[in-house]
Amino acid sequence: MAMTDPLGDMLTRIRNGQQAKKDSVLSPASKLRANVLEVLQREGYIRGYSEDASGPHKALRIELKYFEGEPAIKHVARVSKPGRRIYSGSKELPAVRNGLGITIVSTPKGVLSDAEARQENVGGEVLAEVF
Repeated sequence: MAMTDPLGDMLTRIRNGQQAKKDSVLSPASKLRANVLEVLQREGYIRGYSEDASGPHKALRIELKYFEGEPAIKHVARVSKPGRRIYSGSKELPAVRNGLGITIVSTPKGVLSDAEARQENVGGEVLAEVF
């Protein structure tokens, strides 16, 4: 059966991998997933990611990050889902934990964090929130 929410699947793999104290997790590759991982890496929530072509399909190997034994990502949740899309203008972008976390937004200028989207003065689809 086809996967209905690939981005939600990747976020769940990251959440499960960190709960199990894994060094890295694998997720099927796509441009959207790679762009979201780029934002997570820029903001310091993951160590990095790379393409893994060892299997029959391309995958992304996500290097998880820990700080003093605790996962760097305390909370990750999908906001806009396939059944209910959530859009926000640049002025109305939600602040996660009073600015301690980030919101990942898909904009016409690419996938950005909420701070970058405010700086560029663009809104878009609110993909996920990370704390």
